Amino acid sequence: MGAPADGFALPDPAHTLQFPADHGAHPAFRIEWWYLTATLTGPDGTDYGAQWTLFRSALAPQEGAGWQSPQLWMGHAAVTTPAAHHVAERLARGGIGQAGVSLEGGFGAWIDDWQMRSLSGPDEDALSRLFLAARGADFGYVLDLIAEGPLVAHGAGGYSVKSREGQASHYYSQPFYRVTGQLDLPEGAIAVTGQAWLDREWSSQPLAPDQTGWDWFSLSFDTGEKLMGFMLRDGGAGFTSGTWIMADGTRLPLSPDALRAEPQQRTRVAGRAVPTTWRLTLPERGLDITLRALNPKAWMTTSVPYWEGPVRIEGSHRGRGYLEMTGY
Repeated sequence: MGAPADGFALPDPAHTLQFPADHGAHPAFRIEWWYLTATLTGPDGTDYGAQWTLFRSALAPQEGAGWQSPQLWMGHAAVTTPAAHHVAERLARGGIGQAGVSLEGGFGAWIDDWQMRSLSGPDEDALSRLFLAARGADFGYVLDLIAEGPLVAHGAGGYSVKSREGQASHYYSQPFYRVTGQLDLPEGAIAVTGQAWLDREWSSQPLAPDQTGWDWFSLSFDTGEKLMGFMLRDGGAGFTSGTWIMADGTRLPLSPDALRAEPQQRTRVAGRAVPTTWRLTLPERGLDITLRALNPKAWMTTSVPYWEGPVRIEGSHRGRGYLEMTGY
């Protein structure tokens, strides 16, 4: 992601997010994703996590028809339990209908039979109500999502800076979903309720050449407040930023490096030492919290492997959230 972006569009700080257009694909950019994570609870109080992601990556900046399209699509789905982490991946070529994102007749994103489909009415935002489904060899889920708050733009009106050198992306979220649905696991069907968070991001060179990966946090506190934060790792102190989100959806962009993220404990997984307990501090909001993974072994055994799973929040604020870690 730190390779030169010759010929591709670059994020523009003057761009104003436009909906529903920006819910759709941006093929002039090299990479983007529709990324949903859900913290769920079963009838007996057991915690679960679910992930649904559609990635688009372009091999070249010129568009083509059919098999000549340079667009590649990749889908990831997962369900995390305290004892297991179920993962599935789908790969597709653009231009042949196997995968894509459409705004015709309402928002829809799909890869094979996995789908994220709008149930919104004509006077609602296209992402305000969604149906979500995916299935792997040993798991599946169907979820209904209703947004109970507004879309949230990160950075300066959706222009999110990722390094001191100026790498950036266009980035916004819908972090206010209420979820109901069902998980299908080896032990049987489980009715679940909970919260979900959808991230939309697109760029062409989101990392600086010396950045090796990121640690990303989407946290929902019992107060109704939320935090999106990330640390991009390099050979030094790294680069952190994020957005504090009030319960009513008011966004407060964080200054670079205001958020401090410190690994506390590591888990040996897939031959790597991965930090699965974190301390996050943000003095300006009185935040001093510890994040603990529901399942420290939540490794995504996908074409590009990474760690992704739900966390519990302890300390000055309590709640639940999701942690993603790449580059380990």
